[in-house]
Amino acid sequence: MQFPDYRARRMRRSEKLRAMVRETRVAASDFIYPLFVVPGSGVAREIPSMPGQYNYSVDKAVEAAQNAAELGCSGVILFGIPEKKDAVGSEAWSDKGVVQQAIRRIKKAAPDLAVAADACFCEYTDHGHCGVLLEGELDNDASLENLARLAVSYARAGVDLVAPSGMLDGFVGACRESLDEEGHTGVGILAYSAKYASAFYGPFRDALDSAPRSGDKKTYQMDPANAREALREVMLDESEGADWVMVKPGLVYADIIRLVRDHTALPVAAYHVSGEYAMLRAAAERGWLDYDRCLLESLLSLKRAGADVIFTYGALDAARLLRG
Repeated sequence: MQFPDYRARRMRRSEKLRAMVRETRVAASDFIYPLFVVPGSGVAREIPSMPGQYNYSVDKAVEAAQNAAELGCSGVILFGIPEKKDAVGSEAWSDKGVVQQAIRRIKKAAPDLAVAADACFCEYTDHGHCGVLLEGELDNDASLENLARLAVSYARAGVDLVAPSGMLDGFVGACRESLDEEGHTGVGILAYSAKYASAFYGPFRDALDSAPRSGDKKTYQMDPANAREALREVMLDESEGADWVMVKPGLVYADIIRLVRDHTALPVAAYHVSGEYAMLRAAAERGWLDYDRCLLESLLSLKRAGADVIFTYGALDAARLLRG
């Protein structure tokens, strides 16, 4: 049997050779670790549908952030659960809110760690939607006014990146305008530009008790069937002043990550979401998958698809594995 001169297996014969020709690499510095912050002190309450993830009081969130920094992660993103919720989510822009407190304390304890804060209202409203409701429908423009207040509140606390995630029309421009008017020109905006109305967010909504009490989010989050629409959303966010763009979820939207990467010069983030993380955990608990290997392969696939930064609940686990 005649073989060609080139044999692909030559470069797979040893780990050293495989490493030399490896096209994509993932590192701890690629990771942003999500943290859920709740009222109280000394709280580290495991989230049942997200094994290994916790609702943390501010003091414990600071410890988790320091751990992320020590493992080489680049940053954290903060989500808050208020003491009480109301129709407009007013606790979100309180300077005494748990996220604002966590920003201040994390920046002091780990000054080299980038701190992002999710700017949305689903976890702060008593109805679970991402803004103000008018006759049962999300009032886009009234919600933008509150979003502007929230962005400035985070900036005053010292945040590095405001991350508006509600997929409202004009949400990036509202944040940029309010930040600049208040003198916070150095605060960046991480836009959830292509956030799909996905079924993979279930464990996240458990963590924050943020599921809609009625209806759904399909009128403002994207239809999972659409790809070209993601480019329109990215272009709009670029024109309004976004510094980063994001695709969410990650694994099941890897084609969208590649599409966005090929059409923007901005940094592209991918969110390895709660359902994608929980599936790995659940399968590993049943002995069906090797969690460590599957986690690293999942994150590598997001990087290979074109993500510059990966938001993942597996950040600490992956960073430890990469450290060896």
